[in-house]
Formats: sequence, C-alpha cells, structure tokens
Amino acid sequence: MKIALAQISPVLGDPERNLKLHLDYIRKAVSRKADLVVFPELSLTGYTLKDLAAELALNPRKSPAFKKLLEASRSIDLVFGFVEEAADDPGPVYNAAAYLSRGRILHIHRKVFLPTSGMFEEGRFFAAGRQFRPFDAGKVKTGLLVCRDFLHYGSSYCHFAGGAGLIITISAAPGRGVDEPRSPGFQTSRMWELMGEAVSFFSSAVVVYCNRVGYEDGAVFAGGSFIYSPFGKKIAQLPYLDEKFEVIEVDLQEIGRARKSWPFRRDERPEVIWQSLEKIIRENHED
Repeated sequence: MKIALAQISPVLGDPERNLKLHLDYIRKAVSRKADLVVFPELSLTGYTLKDLAAELALNPRKSPAFKKLLEASRSIDLVFGFVEEAADDPGPVYNAAAYLSRGRILHIHRKVFLPTSGMFEEGRFFAAGRQFRPFDAGKVKTGLLVCRDFLHYGSSYCHFAGGAGLIITISAAPGRGVDEPRSPGFQTSRMWELMGEAVSFFSSAVVVYCNRVGYEDGAVFAGGSFIYSPFGKKIAQLPYLDEKFEVIEVDLQEIGRARKSWPFRRDERPEVIWQSLEKIIRENHED
C-alpha cells in the first residue's frame, strides 16, 4: 500500500483556496500511484478558527466542497480535516476527520478530546465527539483519530480492540521547546513520536501521523509527520517546519506477521477492560 503524506500549511479561513490545494495534492498523489493521501487536522479551514468555526462548518451531504472531494476519491482514498455540521443535528459543529473512498464517505470521526488550556480553545467552539469506532477501508480495517485523541492511549486501544491494522492521526500540533540533541526538532515532537512507536508496537498496527506546518495567531506548527510499522519501527519521517509531500510504501502483510510474533491481539480481553472501567466509573460517581 502506498500512503501519501501531505504536510501542508492551510490558509486560515479560506476553504476555497484550501480545497484547491487539496485537489492539487490529490492529483500529485494519483500521479505517484498512491492508494491513500492523508492531510492534517482542519486542513480545509486552518486551525485557529474561533468564531469562524460555525461559519465554515460543512454538511457532508450538501457541501459542494465535499462533492468535489468525493469525486476525487474515485481515484484515490482521502483523509482530511474539516469542521462538520451534522446532517441530522444542525447547530453543534465538530472538529472532524473524513475518510473518503470510491466516491463514498466511509467514515467521519469527531474529535473527542478537545484541548482548552494555554493557546488552545477548542472546547469553546466545538462539540466533542463521543466514540472511537474502526471501520472497513477495503485493504485494512482502519481507525481515525484527531490530534489530542492520539495522546490518550485509550483511544488507540479502542481501535486495537476493534481489530484495526491501520491507525491514522491527523494533527495541528504546535512545536514547543527546542530539543537540542535532535535539532531542529521540538521537545513536543518527541511526545508524538513516542506515542507512535508505542501504539504501533503494542497494537501491531501501522500508525500514520500527519501534522501541519506554518504559522497562525503566533503559533508555529511543527510538522514532523511520520509512519511506524506494526513492529514499532519508524519507516518514514517528514521534516519539521517545512511543507512536504511524500509517498511511502507500507507492507500491510507485516500486520499479520507482527501479530504472530507478538500475540497482543490474540490474547486481548476487551471485556475485562470494559468491566473494570465500568466499575471504576461507577465507584468514582457514587455520592
């Protein structure tokens, strides 16, 4: 499977220009014979939207932009970020990731963990998603996450327990703290890479992380997108800070080989986790 990472710098508040950017990269990915192209979090709108979030929200069933992307997905699978207004519940808007394939919406994931501290204000403008659910993407069962979701290890566990062999995170993570021995990286970049290594190994899954670059509202976005193999080996790393497009070949057969070598999937007992969590939640909410 060939996966294209589009580490771009979206234009804040300009969905038409960003749509054109997406379509340009999609054509480039198709010309490179990629099977899937992945864009960052909120790639259609930019990140620091604040009050613009509701104004730029898209109904996937009615949006002209979605119609163009659905048409493009007849040639290649797409993952991108957008602000979603649910077709069946107008009003709340979500920080969402979409997976399109063969002219259809296979899955939309709504970001569950909305950071609201420091420079982050997502909880003021977005409603929170309520589930993690892997889905059949044809070649491999797949799970989607949006940025902070990835740093809560229970999120990836849900995809692992559901049988996902490919876990994709789209992100708009800023870079903070200079990591001198790994210059020009950031201390925060190491955090994402550690999670990528751990999740890929213990889930025996391919982990794809696509982060954006560029500047918005005083923040610098770090880039450093990566892919880890099911054996926990980093097989691709894009540069920090710079826009970059790269196509990486991933061997999906490694998922089966990894799960035979390390029987984490075979021995998993999600019902025990569920029962334990149910008890913990009940005890923590007793009066």
